[in-house]
Amino acid sequence: MKVDESAPVVGAAEIEVGADAETVWEVLTQIEGWPSWNPAVKSVSLTGLVAEGTQFRWKAGPGTITSTIQRVDRPRLIGWTGKTLGLGAVHVWRLESRGDRTLVKTEESFAGLPARILRKRMQRMLQKELDEGLRRLKIEAERRAASPGAPG
Repeated sequence: MKVDESAPVVGAAEIEVGADAETVWEVLTQIEGWPSWNPAVKSVSLTGLVAEGTQFRWKAGPGTITSTIQRVDRPRLIGWTGKTLGLGAVHVWRLESRGDRTLVKTEESFAGLPARILRKRMQRMLQKELDEGLRRLKIEAERRAASPGAPG
């Protein structure tokens, strides 16, 4: 799965996490738990298991996003598409196991009229959100890795 590289807004970021890929995967795919570790996500409602075709609705920023999981390859890749306020998004996460560490890469693209009109502002906002989301994911995954059995 790939983001739309021809979209007006495309961002990417990566970070190395001091936790194994399974731990990172658990943090990332416990979708309804996102608000507990990522303050940018206000609420999430998942309509089934984390599987291809499952939808979830979440509030982040000014709008509610309806996303559909498109690809799941545990614990290496998860990707979804989403729609909100005239935007279409594609978001892909890749995890590369490095023993007790994991390289996490994320990419996202925005298409639609708002992305074309507000391209520069949305590009800055997307990059900031990707970087901050990775930083928060790292903190939570490393916290869980340091305290096995701790509630997630």
